[in-house]
Amino acid sequence: MYIHNLNPTLLNLGPLEIRWYGLVYVLGFFLSIWWLAYLSKKRKLNLSKNEVWDFAFYLMLGVIVGSRVFMIFWQPDIYLFKPWNLFKIWEGGMSFHGGFVGIVTAGWLFCKKKKLNFWRMADILSVPAIFALALGRVANFINGELVGKIWNGQWCVVFPDYGSECRHPSTLYAAGKRFLVFGWLLFLMLKDKFKPGFIFWNFVFFEGLGRIMVDFYRVDPLYFGFTLGQWFSLVMVLIALFMFIKYYSKDWKKIL
Repeated sequence: MYIHNLNPTLLNLGPLEIRWYGLVYVLGFFLSIWWLAYLSKKRKLNLSKNEVWDFAFYLMLGVIVGSRVFMIFWQPDIYLFKPWNLFKIWEGGMSFHGGFVGIVTAGWLFCKKKKLNFWRMADILSVPAIFALALGRVANFINGELVGKIWNGQWCVVFPDYGSECRHPSTLYAAGKRFLVFGWLLFLMLKDKFKPGFIFWNFVFFEGLGRIMVDFYRVDPLYFGFTLGQWFSLVMVLIALFMFIKYYSKDWKKIL
């Protein structure tokens, strides 16, 4: 058993507060820039330095807008009936599925503008994205949020803000799952012999499947037996399966 007492704030500089969760978003932003710049330097990507920064800006804006707008589904009393709260980013509340929709939309718009292959860019960004998402779940654990169901196992955690009961550290399960997906996507990226979009749809499939599994350990309202996150993730899994069957059956044979 572990009693959660981690400080979500990394550093206080007068009125400026640096939190672990916000730091993850900054890290994800610069990790994407580094990855794009690295591939451009290796001539695996045709982007100038300015275009790399522009692309990263599009992606960051897409994540923020999408993740905030989708909070309407999770907390309609706060965001649907009081939409001005969507602009209060400092108060927290970021939906993964909304961020996913936002970043895909922003990426598509940028690729259309620059006449780039969207599926190839989606493959490239899937690797740093899942790594940053894994770190995001670690930050959720530091914040002591998104707690798991009550459980008295060996590695259960007491979150004082949610009572004295011991619980599943569900955010750490989610982080571990995403690190595993990161390893798989990196393996596929290093092989570098698949049709554009194959790695991206692996990201969609395994992230969605993992979310469905992990949410069984998380405290969230149920709607017909599933959490809202599980229903959104089920849509991800089904679409990915359709894409695999229709367009990428030969790519799976290259692995098998």
